[in-house]
Formats: sequence, structure tokens, C-alpha cells
Amino acid sequence: MTHVIRHCPDCGPDQLFEQYHAPAGNCPDSPDGDCPEWSCTDCGAAVLIGLNSTLRIAAEALELRDRVA
Repeated sequence: MTHVIRHCPDCGPDQLFEQYHAPAGNCPDSPDGDCPEWSCTDCGAAVLIGLNSTLRIAAEALELRDRVA
């Protein structure tokens, strides 16, 4: 599994996180293998890290849709 150290929103201090679907092709949300789901190895809190660009573009489009010129 892939691991990183990040701030845990539940535990508080920096903790070791592991990628939930690390092997390529195992993530239902990102078939290219870059799974955004990570979990704290201490408490199990889940976070999304590095959402793919398609999700970011869709979120930006929704945000812009509500703006009036």
C-alpha cells in the first residue's frame, strides 16, 4: 500500500495515511489508479486527496453556473 503523512482531521496531529485502493485499476472512482481515498492508520478517518481534474472542472462549472454577470 501507498502511505503519506498528513494532518488527521479526527486525531489532530500528523498521522500516517494509507491509500485505500492503491493498485491501479482497483479504485471505482478513478480507474487510472490514482485513488483519492486515504485513511488514517491510527483512527481510520477518511480524507480525499488529489481529486482528479475532471472532478475539479465539474465543481468549478457548478460554481460558475450560479454567478450572475
